[in-house]
Amino acid sequence: MITAPHAAFSRRSFLQLGGSAYLGATLPQLGRLAHGAPNPGNKSVILVLLTGGCSQLDSFDPKPDAPAEIRGEFGTIPTTLPGVRFCEHLPLLAQRMKHWALVRSMSHEHNGHLPATHRILTGSPMPVERGSDLDNVLSRRDWPCYAAGLAVARPRLDGVPSGVTLPHALIEGPLTWPGQHAGFLGPRFDPLLVTQDPNSPSFRMDTLALAEGTTSERLGGRKSLLDALDSSENPAKAHQDAALRMLTSDKVAAAFRIQNEPERNRDRYGRSQFGQTLLLAKRLAQAGVPMIQANMGIVQSWDTHVDNWGRMKNRLLPELDRALAGLMDDLIAEGMIDNTLVVVSGEFGRTPRVSTLPGEKIPGRDHWAAVYSALFAGAGVKGGQVIGKSDSKAAYPVTPPFTPYDVGATVYHALGIDPETEITDSQNRPIFLNRGRVMTPLYSLA
Repeated sequence: MITAPHAAFSRRSFLQLGGSAYLGATLPQLGRLAHGAPNPGNKSVILVLLTGGCSQLDSFDPKPDAPAEIRGEFGTIPTTLPGVRFCEHLPLLAQRMKHWALVRSMSHEHNGHLPATHRILTGSPMPVERGSDLDNVLSRRDWPCYAAGLAVARPRLDGVPSGVTLPHALIEGPLTWPGQHAGFLGPRFDPLLVTQDPNSPSFRMDTLALAEGTTSERLGGRKSLLDALDSSENPAKAHQDAALRMLTSDKVAAAFRIQNEPERNRDRYGRSQFGQTLLLAKRLAQAGVPMIQANMGIVQSWDTHVDNWGRMKNRLLPELDRALAGLMDDLIAEGMIDNTLVVVSGEFGRTPRVSTLPGEKIPGRDHWAAVYSALFAGAGVKGGQVIGKSDSKAAYPVTPPFTPYDVGATVYHALGIDPETEITDSQNRPIFLNRGRVMTPLYSLA
């Protein structure tokens, strides 16, 4: 099903469609923005989130000359860029580096999963950060995610949602990762959430799911009632009409019919959750959805404290390699590369030094936000370049760093939104949508 998370944050409520959010039982005081606003342009952003934090040393920034306790177990291979090497388990990506810009100097200061994830999903720090992850869970105090920022800055009424997150929410036990929804802007601007694996044979999404108990007949009756109540004193009607169009949009529904994709195309992406998630992300971009967040795994998939090299070798890197290759090949072949920005990043990297947790026997790497890597392609990004540099241990940047806030500014830039657009917070104070800087080196070759 597809759901919209709302303001009660239990696991069950997060995975249900917020009928009040989409059908107008409660509406924020931002309705005036929808009237007369232009529809978005044709650019889309696919944020490929390596949730848990991918090791830079064992992927995009290997250090083959470092001591064994730093370089780890993997060998390296050349890419199509002279002198640039990747981990040996990324051969397809290495062959396509002429299309990608690699940033090796990503950096910020927070090694906690939840605050760090909020940074990459919103382009902003958490309004209040506390010491315990239990205090950093999803909240209506969060900064809005990119889809929500776009929905407020440039609303659309054509039935296509401003954003879709797939294939699941970021939840572990009692913790729901922050930054996944519209935060203080309210549930009306939450992105749609897919809660099925696109690789599953049972994946069928012919229509957008409705709130439990809401039938098409009830929708029709509700619309008739709204029409009867229509007046200049009913500013909610435009939002409710937009919700109805979104829930019945054939254009978006067709994108979810992934079973209609030729088998050979599905195979190119890999018959894995990673692969089919990126194929579905491409189809959504093709349908005009401007912001797609593709979660590559559950929250701890790339959190390789234990068995870093086994997990990376046996599943994570091969599946990601094949999926990104399929995505890139399709974006080029289908003429979408100029209108689609792809960002590949985790919330941070991993420690330079190999370590073994107490009570464990298989080593891994711990959290490390001081330096890590990210990939960018499309929408004007100049491929075939490496931007920034880490030190000999991939521990710290030796060139000026880029932050998740800068990623946020770059995402908004690609969507045609000025990162300094002013929005209103929950206390009606004007604030900037983003505090980062557009990563201009991405758009020019040094």
